[in-house]
Formats: sequence, structure tokens, C-alpha cells
Amino acid sequence: MLLLDTCSLLWLASDDDALSVKAKKAIMDNAGALFVSSISAFEIAIKTRNGKILLPLPTGEWFTEALDFHGIREIPITGLIAALSVQLPHVHDDPCDRMIIATAQIHAMKICTCDRLIKKYKQVEVVW
Repeated sequence: MLLLDTCSLLWLASDDDALSVKAKKAIMDNAGALFVSSISAFEIAIKTRNGKILLPLPTGEWFTEALDFHGIREIPITGLIAALSVQLPHVHDDPCDRMIIATAQIHAMKICTCDRLIKKYKQVEVVW
């Protein structure tokens, strides 16, 4: 089981070369067992609103279509995930990334990410 962080999802959906060879292999090896946190939809909407990314569809539609096309399942943010994200060691300030880390920890998943700060968390394994 592999949890994609927001950038990995964006790069996968846009067929961007930013995904590492190891990340692409992990995604292929986990076909049928790919996941994304619902916090990624929030993060993508914020980036779209702020003009950092441009999507061909409204964010909600894009997110749904990207997940359907790539066979990715969404994991909702639960109270347990939200609470754990605050209890994690304070290495990363980004609450979205902390939610992704907590999601991976609770569901015993590896995270596909290039984020160097996420790699510092001993609670999860990172693939990149």
C-alpha cells in the first residue's frame, strides 16, 4: 500500500517527469493499492486559488477524475488522524503534510514523496 503526497499525485496526474524512477516503480508495483489523503484535495484547491497551479477543471472535478483514472482510493481525515498529526514530533510545520504522515502511520503505508522533512519522521517509510 502506497500513499501519494500531494505533489506526487499532481505529478502522476500530469505525467510530469518530476517523479523519480523509484517513485514511478513504486506506483506501478502498487497498482490497485494506491491511496491519497483527502487533505490533498484541500491543498490542491489552495494552490489553485493562489495561482500556484492551473487545472483544466474545477478542483473537485479534477481530483475525482485523477483518482478514478489512476485507480487511487481516497482516505478521509478522521479525528484520529487529525489528533495524531498534532502529536507528531514538530519537524514539519505544514499541517497538510502532517496529516499525510499521520494517515500513513495509522494505515501502515509508505509515503511517495520527495519532501525531505517528511523523510525525517521515523514513524513512516518514504519512497522516492
